[in-house]
Amino acid sequence: MTVRPLRAASHRGSGSLPSPWGHVARVAAALAAGMGVGRFVYTPILPLMQARAGLSAGAGADLATANYAGYLVGAVAGILCPALVRSPAVLRVCLTALAGSLAAMPATHSTAMWTVLRLSAGVASALIFVIAVSSLLGHLREYPAHLPGWGFGGVGAGIALSGLLVLAVRSVADWRAAWYAAAALAALLGAASWNLRPEAPAPAAVHPGGDPAGAARMRTHRWFTALFVSYTLEGVGYIVAGTFLVSAIEQSTPGRVGSGAWVLVGLAAVPSSALWAWLGRRRSRPGLLLAALVVQAVGIALPALTTSAAAALVCAALFGGTFIGISTLALAIGSHLRFPRSVALLTAGYSVGQILGPLAVAPLLRHGYHQALMLAAAVVLAAAAAAAVLRIGFPQQVTPARPTPAVRAGDPAR
Repeated sequence: MTVRPLRAASHRGSGSLPSPWGHVARVAAALAAGMGVGRFVYTPILPLMQARAGLSAGAGADLATANYAGYLVGAVAGILCPALVRSPAVLRVCLTALAGSLAAMPATHSTAMWTVLRLSAGVASALIFVIAVSSLLGHLREYPAHLPGWGFGGVGAGIALSGLLVLAVRSVADWRAAWYAAAALAALLGAASWNLRPEAPAPAAVHPGGDPAGAARMRTHRWFTALFVSYTLEGVGYIVAGTFLVSAIEQSTPGRVGSGAWVLVGLAAVPSSALWAWLGRRRSRPGLLLAALVVQAVGIALPALTTSAAAALVCAALFGGTFIGISTLALAIGSHLRFPRSVALLTAGYSVGQILGPLAVAPLLRHGYHQALMLAAAVVLAAAAAAAVLRIGFPQQVTPARPTPAVRAGDPAR
């Protein structure tokens, strides 16, 4: 497909991109490091730590919650201090800190230290995500929708690579080697994204006699509210599967089906974001968000309804094919509504949901993972209901008020 040239007006003074695909590759590498490895490598390592490091199911949930709490801290920092999201130095510090936190996990058997390390990894992951996604949506706003979609696919690539890595390591070494290998992979991906250009500051317009931008926000806030509720509930539901899927499958299915299913989650996620973004150019994004949430709920419920290996693989394909796509659609809708700092706000709501998810299912884990997965599927269906509300009267075109000539501001709000 031929890529359309970027219109000069869309740069807002940030300069041209010599290679949009190069920018996509750097974003994908950053998301693979920060999310695919930094956050989600814990999922296939968790069964190893439970079997060989004495980690209980409850303690495993607590470590997951610590990581998600750190993610919330990082997302809120991006809201309160927008300069962080535009800083190459912050990105590099976070990439370095993330790899270091992974390498430090096998150096201790202290649950308290593991909690601190997963908390710090969460902070770094959130800032990497917000910086990378803001850069992706900001620099490539006028390119075809599939192009940013491939950037989001970096999360799936990171999941697949880290899953394959753990699958290979577990046959010859223990959980410590898995963490060391994950740290090395995160470092390599961080190096590939080292020169990523964060989003440039936007010019702020001066509007004599009123605040048309504020009026535009008031016109779209009700749709953003429904989107925020839906995406927050998605955070609650998806993270239960994202944390315990491998353990749930391995509990009822012998062999390495659980680890193999997690690799399939990553492989399905790689093209899914580009596919959902492409569909978003031809169908209503709120309608697609609703459909993706329903499909994901079915995928999460499958391992709780049947213990067959085939069902586990179908679950992995449905989950992997939707969870990054849902993020792509939700963030694109927020950008379409032109709501200020929509990426950081939605990420913060998502983070709150991810903290609540493990806490909500923790009392159910003593009976296994099936009840937890069913509850997660129900919450995702509630997110789908909120997405259905989002569809009512959704503005397919949002026309901002015509500004007067813009002037530079020290700290513009997006």
